[in-house]
Amino acid sequence: MVSLLAPLSTNPSHTLPALVEPGPPLAPEELQRYSRHALIPEIGLDGQRRLCNARVLVIGAGGLGSPALLYLAAAGVGTLGIVDDDTVELSNLQRQIIHGVSDIGRTKLESARESIAAINPGVNVVLHQIRLDSSNALELFAGYDVILDGADNFATRYLVNDAAALLGKPYVWGSILRFDGQVSVFWDKFGPNYRDLYPEPPAPGTVPSCAEGGVFGMLCASIGAMMVTEAVKLITGIGQTLLGRLLIFDALSSRWREIRIAKDPDAAPITELIDYDYFCGILPVEKTDGDLITVPELAARLANREHGAAEFLLIDVREQVEFEVSRIPGSVLIPVAGIKDGTALAHVPHGVPLILHCKSGARSAQALASLRTAGYADVVHLEGGIDAWLASDM
Repeated sequence: MVSLLAPLSTNPSHTLPALVEPGPPLAPEELQRYSRHALIPEIGLDGQRRLCNARVLVIGAGGLGSPALLYLAAAGVGTLGIVDDDTVELSNLQRQIIHGVSDIGRTKLESARESIAAINPGVNVVLHQIRLDSSNALELFAGYDVILDGADNFATRYLVNDAAALLGKPYVWGSILRFDGQVSVFWDKFGPNYRDLYPEPPAPGTVPSCAEGGVFGMLCASIGAMMVTEAVKLITGIGQTLLGRLLIFDALSSRWREIRIAKDPDAAPITELIDYDYFCGILPVEKTDGDLITVPELAARLANREHGAAEFLLIDVREQVEFEVSRIPGSVLIPVAGIKDGTALAHVPHGVPLILHCKSGARSAQALASLRTAGYADVVHLEGGIDAWLASDM
């Protein structure tokens, strides 16, 4: 994965014209609410009217989307669109501050809308309970001025980039993992896009998700706030944006650093949306190949084993902390890293059927491939992982 990086110039200039025209004059209550913005000469009443007239789409109401949505609402952005198809889980609350305990089990969209209304009932919230893909992205993005991308996977990031580029729209991107955060602005019309930073996606399984690798909860606020800062500057036309610059934050050392992103003159133009799962190497798993076992099938085999049926080994390939939080009865923990590098194979017996599982199926598929390469023949993995097992109430 190679990106085009240029030395950071001492005085880069990326001041852009205001993205949004001013809306109608502010009502007396709005004048009071936004007075602290209006007092700033660079923003003033004109800039606040631009914010109130803006339409911002936020991808995801999760770790980055939570602080971003709250600050966008507080700033008075007139219309907030939210794309999410997930529900609130207890593990979300460590960082997704837009949700609370009473929201567990609800859709993140409904929870987010209520939190936004509690801060600023004047914001128009539009909910898009869909999975963003190539069939709906262009139509959806067309109704917004700027896109904030808080997605946690590469396929969605490339999709957002390409759709924004085709429509000539800017988007603000943020990324977090463990103690590390990144934020930038991409606008193919005026400068680099995401493909200039990451021309090719990383190999599947080489970059863990937050669910697999963990995330320092407070980091979400740092990066989410920076994303909103960039969106406000784009909308109002003030300051110097991060277009052409990548801002990197190491929360463990409390250090920010910055690198320039150069537009690749030889890059092929973006002309259409593609299959982004395929582009990122996320290939559909076909059950016909015999690699998968369903939750009911596993439950039946566990029950039969208790009655003296043929023995098998159920291997949990997640990390120790995940195993401590929840586990399938009768499973043993052998993390996928040890299977992939061979250091844990001494704990994996030959001649015994093996059933693998992880959180949702991605890591167990990698472990299965490694075991097959190492000469293990009778191996399957659980379709949907422990998420599917817990959802089935087995």
